[in-house]
Amino acid sequence: MILCGLPGSYFPIVITFWEWLGPDKLVHLLMFASLSFFTIWGYREEYCHNNKSYRIKLQLIVFLITIAYGAITEVLQAYTFHGRYGSIYDFLADVIGCILGILIFKLIFRKKMIKNSSEIK
Repeated sequence: MILCGLPGSYFPIVITFWEWLGPDKLVHLLMFASLSFFTIWGYREEYCHNNKSYRIKLQLIVFLITIAYGAITEVLQAYTFHGRYGSIYDFLADVIGCILGILIFKLIFRKKMIKNSSEIK
């Protein structure tokens, strides 16, 4: 939240549509990938020891919470934080970051769950 509230003069300004992939969007992507990854990381034991429907629900809940946080930060930037503006492109980078964080978690724990199931047999 602190990074999202810093004045806009601290970050480069996006001028055209094609520049939306610039450093500002990369920061959003990385922040929200980290947020979703570490949010679901807190449930790693339950994730590994429960069925597929539980894992899907957990991923959905983490996704919804983290994109809601992204939406809130954009609204706060638009109406509350001095020197900041809300951007749909920032929000899209947040959403992509949330998805990326969950996918990275799934990749890491898929390998762990396969390894654990082969050790049990």
